[in-house]
Amino acid sequence: MRHWLLNVKLAATIALLTAAIAKHSPFISAYAKAYAMSMVREVKLFRNGRNQAVRIPREFELPGDTATMREDGGRLIIEPVKRKSLLEFLAELEPLEETFDPIEDLPPEPFDL
Repeated sequence: MRHWLLNVKLAATIALLTAAIAKHSPFISAYAKAYAMSMVREVKLFRNGRNQAVRIPREFELPGDTATMREDGGRLIIEPVKRKSLLEFLAELEPLEETFDPIEDLPPEPFDL
């Protein structure tokens, strides 16, 4: 039990340091996050209706509200869904078939500074 508690405290400390470093150096932040993510935690599995579920500890929390899951050999990999950029989203839209009336290009109105 004591070993588990030390791991939780260490993980919380690493998470706080990662957040503090992120403000100052993206490179160090990425390194600290990679180190924190390389930690191994034993987690509880439980039943949610007919599905098996796992509680994800705070230090491994994923952004957003959806994720993808895949099996790779004997590993179960859960990754956050990458949000599409605006350009990716717009590229998927079908072109409009409507024709629009031309817009008259008026000269700017004079104004005093």
